[in-house]
Amino acid sequence: MFLMDRFFDGAFLTFGLEVIAFAEQDQEDRLDPLIYVFPRMTKCTFHKFGTSGEVEKHDALCLLPLNIVNEKVYIFLWFWFILLAVLSVLVILYRVIIVISPKMRAYLLYIRFRLIRREVINTIVKKSYVGDWFLFYMLGKQCNTYLFVYLFTHHVYSQVKTSIR
Repeated sequence: MFLMDRFFDGAFLTFGLEVIAFAEQDQEDRLDPLIYVFPRMTKCTFHKFGTSGEVEKHDALCLLPLNIVNEKVYIFLWFWFILLAVLSVLVILYRVIIVISPKMRAYLLYIRFRLIRREVINTIVKKSYVGDWFLFYMLGKQCNTYLFVYLFTHHVYSQVKTSIR
């Protein structure tokens, strides 16, 4: 988003907000902010040979229909980038909560694997690190549920119990 803003000389970061403000204004008071970024008409100079064989300059107004399409594409991109930014912040917040809170890790394991007793999950989460929890979680997603329950309950739990003693 910042690269797009740099490409548009600082007009992209507020692009969507200006479009929303433009849509809410009265028809008489509207001044389209998109025209500054994507002009629809421009002055064109045509050089052509005149009747005497010399080059003549003709000034005209040229319509740029592709800029009308570009407006719509970049409005969509602006809202898409905002949505992605919000979702990225939520995912980062989720990951930080998982790293900080052992209760959240235990809760996620319990939700995913209901066949394992809660005290087994709580003991393993308390005695293991975040990386171990992530390995258990990914292993449980990839293998058969009953095999994982057996592995988790018998082998991992017994290893944790013997390391406690």
